[in-house]
Amino acid sequence: MTLEAFGWNDYFARHLAALTTPGLLPGRVCRATRGYYTLRTESGEVPAGLPGKLRREEVPVVGDWVAFVPAATGQTVQIQALLPRRTCFARVAPGRRQGRGAVTELQVLAANLDTVLVVCGLDRDFNLRRIERYLTLAWESGAQPVIVLNKADLSADPEAQRTEVESIAGEVPIHLLAAKAGTGLDILRTYLAPGRTVALLGSSGVGKSTLLNRLAGSDLQQTGAVSEALGKGMHTTSHRELFLLPGGGLVVDNPGMRELQLWGEGEGVAETFEEIASLACHCRFGDCRHDGEPGCAVLAAVAEGELGLERLASYRRQRTELAAFTARATSGGEAEHRRKWKAIHKGLRRMLKERKEE
Repeated sequence: MTLEAFGWNDYFARHLAALTTPGLLPGRVCRATRGYYTLRTESGEVPAGLPGKLRREEVPVVGDWVAFVPAATGQTVQIQALLPRRTCFARVAPGRRQGRGAVTELQVLAANLDTVLVVCGLDRDFNLRRIERYLTLAWESGAQPVIVLNKADLSADPEAQRTEVESIAGEVPIHLLAAKAGTGLDILRTYLAPGRTVALLGSSGVGKSTLLNRLAGSDLQQTGAVSEALGKGMHTTSHRELFLLPGGGLVVDNPGMRELQLWGEGEGVAETFEEIASLACHCRFGDCRHDGEPGCAVLAAVAEGELGLERLASYRRQRTELAAFTARATSGGEAEHRRKWKAIHKGLRRMLKERKEE
């Protein structure tokens, strides 16, 4: 199997060639568990370890390309370097103390994604505000978001729900399907060209693993039932993994996420709430908060029925959350940590701009 089938390209080749250690080979992380990795290489899958000095830096995640020192067949190789990412999906690490003096850590979940499929179930999981949060994180990643409305067969009116999602999606593509029944899947295969990487994101029970199994034509991941009482799914997927599909294309399946704390410089929010960002350009004051100021074009749109109050409230919540993240990330000894992530973020945004111009 060629490296190109796993997404290798000139971008990664240039960065590998720039490393000074001789004899390094490239591999892509397809599984990562507590410092132990499985790499996809030109000669097949190999187990890999991470030296202690690298564990104190930015550690590899599923989807990353790394450089490693060759070892005897069947032996664990040692990762020597993490190649720069083209995109990465991240969130504020869950369970962290967020008060004064707390250090805000970012958790990278998957790297070098081309497309993020935000999967939402059209059953009791359906939630427009959650979709907005996923979209903001997807835009911040540098990858192209796509909304997948699954379980259309369980909805009394799937087209009405699709219309609701269209009201918040902007130009993000929306696809309606039923993974368990196997209907509507063909459109997703257009995102799965050879060497392209797609991530499945969404809450537990929305059908991500079922969708993966259908696209692969075999049971790659275990699936589980959704609780009838709570309308919520169990964590049948316990880890992230990169799968190569038989027809080409790569898929990262992710466990459901209960915590989706936002991070970034605000561009993701502007993309998700594009209509509000456009209206804000016409406000009388450049620093308008859209909360009672005179000459506010956003509030005028609400008054005229062009913009819903719930949509505006969601925008305000995300802006407030990002402002709190910025305040924490610029305090105390965290300045260096923020500078590093700001540089990463700038690179991701540049990559996304280049893709839009292709």
